[in-house]
Amino acid sequence: MSGWRVELRRRAENALSKVPPYGVDVDFSEFITSVPATVEERRIEELPSGVVERARELGVDVSEERVGGTYFQLDYSVVRTYVVEKLRRYGVVVTSIEDALKKFDWVRDYYWRAVPVDLDKYTAATELYGKHGYFIYVPPGVKVKEPIQACLFIHRESVAQLVHNVIIVDEGAELNLVTACASLPTKALHIGVSEFYVRKNAKLTFTMVHFWGHETHVRPREAAIVEDGGFFVSYYVTMAPVKSLQMYPTVYLVGRDAQAYLTTILLAGRTSQLDVGGCIVFSGDDTRGEVVSRSVIRDEAYVVMRGELVGERRCKGHLDCKGLILSTRARGEAIPMLRTCTELAELTHEAALGRISRDELEYLMSKGFTEEEATSMLVRGFLEVGLDKIPSPVREYVANVLEVIAKYAKG
Repeated sequence: MSGWRVELRRRAENALSKVPPYGVDVDFSEFITSVPATVEERRIEELPSGVVERARELGVDVSEERVGGTYFQLDYSVVRTYVVEKLRRYGVVVTSIEDALKKFDWVRDYYWRAVPVDLDKYTAATELYGKHGYFIYVPPGVKVKEPIQACLFIHRESVAQLVHNVIIVDEGAELNLVTACASLPTKALHIGVSEFYVRKNAKLTFTMVHFWGHETHVRPREAAIVEDGGFFVSYYVTMAPVKSLQMYPTVYLVGRDAQAYLTTILLAGRTSQLDVGGCIVFSGDDTRGEVVSRSVIRDEAYVVMRGELVGERRCKGHLDCKGLILSTRARGEAIPMLRTCTELAELTHEAALGRISRDELEYLMSKGFTEEEATSMLVRGFLEVGLDKIPSPVREYVANVLEVIAKYAKG
């Protein structure tokens, strides 16, 4: 093993007991990590029928007719890596992170650079026990118009899927990345470390739609570094209740005129415990960013929405955290935080938790809608934020997802 990797693993071993400050702790011993890891090439239609059906529900283009590329991982097995010939000729790469580290020496310069390997026990376990994850590279000046899709799927009961993803959009390039993640078993653990690098004047739109089982623990660990004139958009939607979810993505706007917009849409039900946040660090001059959270909370679910803006240079930032309570037993918290060390920063926030307005509900019912229909309409309006930041090929898909969430929000 190379010396640089030995040092990473040493740091990871020292952090295996490092519990993060937020969210429910998870006992690794309850989950299986010794699942065979293979690399093969199969068409998505050839996967087990339950996997294909769920993938379709999540919006995966199973036929691959409308996408520029695909990465599909089932448990720890890479079953599909594909790039259309045109993009392949331009140098676009879609492969597993382990394959990328073997083929390209320079990839190690981005490996555990945005996210520290010893951030907590979950990042540490990913380095020590994880297998695969995707690597996507878009060369300078290449604008990928067709979405590239990635799917991380858990198929076996009690599996811990630990993956490490690295996405690099080089200078002047553009990428529209859509990820669909799901599990069929009820009990599972997913840890997804994702590092994003948006180089000078590049643009990356990252859209995530998750459909985990109600006994699945999910621990994304994400960070992005955005250079001069770079533009990073993250849009995250969870469509179904999970056992627990804890994520706190951080975006570092290191270059002048860099921008970032983070949107999170959550449907929390049953006894879900969700602790979700987002942080933007404004390190470059004339940077801009926004963190938006919308939570629909029902049953006995508990949701904490965190948001943090750190102004280090001349910048403009805004936080917007709102939760809709649909049950007397549901609980929610909104915790905005603004920090700055300069008078050149303009940081603002708004936060709200509450129930559906009875007046609005009764107004719609007076127009002939049932209570369920009226509730669905109001929830749909509440959730519709950030769509203008998403490229048109994906906007309609996300709008349909929000419609499904609104429809089933009441039960």
